Amino acid sequence: MTESNAGPINLTALGEELLAEAAGAASGRATRVLRAKPGGSLSQVMLALLAGRELSEHENPGQALLEARRGRVRLLAGEASWELGPDEHITIPEQRHSLRALTDAVVTLTVVRG
Repeated sequence: MTESNAGPINLTALGEELLAEAAGAASGRATRVLRAKPGGSLSQVMLALLAGRELSEHENPGQALLEARRGRVRLLAGEASWELGPDEHITIPEQRHSLRALTDAVVTLTVVRG
């Protein structure tokens, strides 16, 4: 995972770059950390996942918002699930959850930590 903090970022271009990285990665995913302020409580991560790949179930990192930028993903939390497509977002439930790419996808996760 690499981090970016300098100047404006073209999110569409970054998403394309991450999808290309994901295609070459054994995990089928690639990420970039985007921070509003180093060491601050607000952070963003852009994640590219190839179709059929997932982030296995994990704890909620804090108040979090998931935005689908490209492709389709499914967020699963307990018995509930939501499908998101481009330009849709959802507040991530404060419980263990996972994320599966239904197609090649790019999402942005925004987290506010206590």
